[in-house]
Order: sequence, then structure tokens, then C-alpha cells
Amino acid sequence: MSKHFRVSGLLPAKLEELSLSPAAVLRHAELPATFFEQEKIYVTTDEMFALWRAIEALSPDPLVGIKIGNEDRIERYDPIAIASLYTRNFTDAMERAARYKQLTCPEKIELAATADTYTVRFVWMLARDTEPSVFTDMCFAWVQAIGRRGTGRALTPLRVDYARPPAHREELETHFGCPVRFNAKHNLIVFRRSDIERPFVTHNADLLAAISPQLEKELVIQNAGANAGELVKLTIKRVLAGRRPDIRDIAREIGQSVRTLQRRLAASGLTYQQVMENARRELAHHYLRHSALELNETAYLLGYEDANSFFRAFHRWEGMPPGRWRKLHRERVA
Repeated sequence: MSKHFRVSGLLPAKLEELSLSPAAVLRHAELPATFFEQEKIYVTTDEMFALWRAIEALSPDPLVGIKIGNEDRIERYDPIAIASLYTRNFTDAMERAARYKQLTCPEKIELAATADTYTVRFVWMLARDTEPSVFTDMCFAWVQAIGRRGTGRALTPLRVDYARPPAHREELETHFGCPVRFNAKHNLIVFRRSDIERPFVTHNADLLAAISPQLEKELVIQNAGANAGELVKLTIKRVLAGRRPDIRDIAREIGQSVRTLQRRLAASGLTYQQVMENARRELAHHYLRHSALELNETAYLLGYEDANSFFRAFHRWEGMPPGRWRKLHRERVA
């Protein structure tokens, strides 16, 4: 997984269309004046969040994030969005987007299906702070835009959940066409299962076959050149949500054989179990610092069978229960 976000070179034009000065946005974000002049623009998570906070601060439009994410001009779509549109249906589109996102940014798209619903959630793997509201808006609008363009229908979610306090409810509900809930535990966009399985009128097997191999090749190259321990750890973090992936699952995600992956880990003096433990420990710290998750919910997200197993593991790592660790850390920050 990439440790940097790739910023589209088309963003300045989009900002100007929305009456925002790219130069003013860069000044507010404390980014170089030549930022948008780079051939390829890569930023850290902190810099990406600063850029979107600047957009939020300078725009009087409460839907500015949605307007950036709701792109109508297909020539402005990146390869991941185009590949998503050429798939068979909305489900396939989201699964491919989740897989290929790791090429361009430290971002995880979590997908969860029930008999009636399909939930999409964006997780920022290297975030040290809460994501800007307009960034979340942009991501949700992007998902809905893919669904609408792909199905050729005015697709509306079942609901949208925001972790932030209430603001601009009427405008958001008008755009998404569904109820919007605030002060939720997570930022989620939830669709009806029947909608997510709709076939795409944009499905094109030939064009998909032309694009996908290149993305898969880039994925293999990126993974082959990465530090084995860090690569496996980041991949575990991306798929570790209510289940405990084994090395076969991770090898499949990375695009390598189990034997090759074991050999690379051994060359780094690591075992799969050690990397799994490190990934869980780092994610536990992240959840305890930056979320209001209950401890049993944290245990579930880390793939533990029950909360007691998580408590024992955390005590082994830190010498204290997770609840006490969270309290001490937050008191120290305060």
C-alpha cells in the first residue's frame, strides 16, 4: 500500500470552477506555491488533510466536497474510477476500487454486506487526526456517482451516517436523496442490497481487460519492491475487520505465493504471526486514541473471538488493560 496520496492534477481546475483560488487554498494549507505545478503530486496524510481543511475553510458552499466528488466529466476520471465503471455491477465496482486504492493512497475501503444492506466505509490508515468533513463528503459523493453513472439510474443510498455534529442536514439529504444521521460511530454510506447488485450499463469486458492487467501489474510491482514486513502489516490492517486473515489470504491480496511471502518474511527475520501481532497492536493504539469505539467493538475489528482475548493480548503488550491505557493517553494529550 502506498504511504502517500496521489493528488489529481485536475484539482486546480475543479477548484476554480467552484470559485476557489488554488493559490489561496495552498497558502491556507501551508503548502508550496508550486504544489500544483508538479508532474506527479504526492502528499502525506497530514498534508492531504490540510489541503481539504483549506478547501473547507475557504469555500462558503457547504456542499463543496460533494461537488468535487460528483464529477460528471468522464475524461476527468482516474484509471481506478474508469475500471470501476467497466465492471459488471456496483458490487464488483466497489471491490475493484477497494483493491486498487492501495496503489494510490494509504486508504482502505471497507465493504460490509448483509441480506438487505451494503455498507461502504473509508478508513485512513496513517491518519493522526480526524478526517476533514468535506473529504468524507467527497468520498461518499464519488461512490454514489459511480453507482449512478454505472447503473444509469438515480441511485440513492438507504442512509448516510456521519460521525460529526449536525450541520447542513437539509442540503445533504437533498443531494443523497436519503436520511442523513449525525453523531454516528462511523462515517458510512449504506445502500440497499438490491441496488448494489444492479448491472452496470457501462460494463465493457474488452476495455476492462485492457485496463485491469496494468493495474494488477502495478500492484505486483509495488508489492514486490516493498519491505516484506511493512507490506504484510499494511495488508493485514486493510483486511482485518471482524476476521483474522491467514497468510494465504494476505498472499492472495498481495499477488504472491504463500511460499514466496514466507521466504521474504524469513529474510527479514519475521514470521507471519509476529507481523499479525504488530498490526493488531498498532491498530489497537489507533482505535483507542482516535475513536469512541467500545472495547468489545475494538476487539471485533482486530479479529479477536471475544473481548477477553483482546484484553489479555493488550495487557501483554502494554502491561495494563486497554481502558486504562486509553484514559492515560487522553489525559496526557489533554
